[in-house]
Amino acid sequence: MRNPSTAAILSFIAPGFGQIYNGTYWWALFWLIITPGFWISTAGILAIPFHFIASYTAYRYAQRHLYHTPVKQ
Repeated sequence: MRNPSTAAILSFIAPGFGQIYNGTYWWALFWLIITPGFWISTAGILAIPFHFIASYTAYRYAQRHLYHTPVKQ
């Protein structure tokens, strides 16, 4: 089980880390590429919203999957 708050904090510190914590590696790769690109190309102006969006998506994913554990057969 993943803690939604931990996922959000990790993703706010470095977008993509919360997704790695959640196990969504393709989304992590997306955020790890997109956010630094916006930091460099816009001097950080457009990158700040991406920190919040990445944190929110990591939080929501962990929250949705918090109580939905797979059934063992």
